Amino acid sequence: MGTLSISWDDPKALADAGRGLPGIEFLRTMVAGKLPSPPIARLMGFRLVEVDHGLAVFECEPGEQHYNPIGVVHGGLAMTLLDSCMGCSVHTVMPAGSGYTTLEAKVNLVRAITSSTGTIRAIGKLIHSGKSIATAEGRIVDAAGKLYAHGTTTCIILNGK
Repeated sequence: MGTLSISWDDPKALADAGRGLPGIEFLRTMVAGKLPSPPIARLMGFRLVEVDHGLAVFECEPGEQHYNPIGVVHGGLAMTLLDSCMGCSVHTVMPAGSGYTTLEAKVNLVRAITSSTGTIRAIGKLIHSGKSIATAEGRIVDAAGKLYAHGTTTCIILNGK
């Protein structure tokens, strides 16, 4: 039997820090390690590794703690990674004080992920950002570029001003 110990920082402090920065700067600050990862990333074991305008990339090492009852990584890990990378690709274009939330997401799981898959990358790319709606796409690939899942999202833009 394996064990897993998880700790995290105050999510309210992270959210408050983010409100004062343009989205891309907030995310870049997390990549640089100047702000902590959010609790969901700590819980599921993934990390934001790359950010650019309209782009967000996460990495994760799937392990047995992600397994479902049939002996493979639960699809929820892929869905969470895709929601995160696609949403953060939208976040890269948000001005300070604004944000977004997912309205709809569509995910296709095309290949099983296991603990022997190795590091997977979730790559989110912004497709469109308007006044009230943004769309993005995402892919999960292994180190060789083999596709494991892909998806699309529609987000509503929340202007905090």
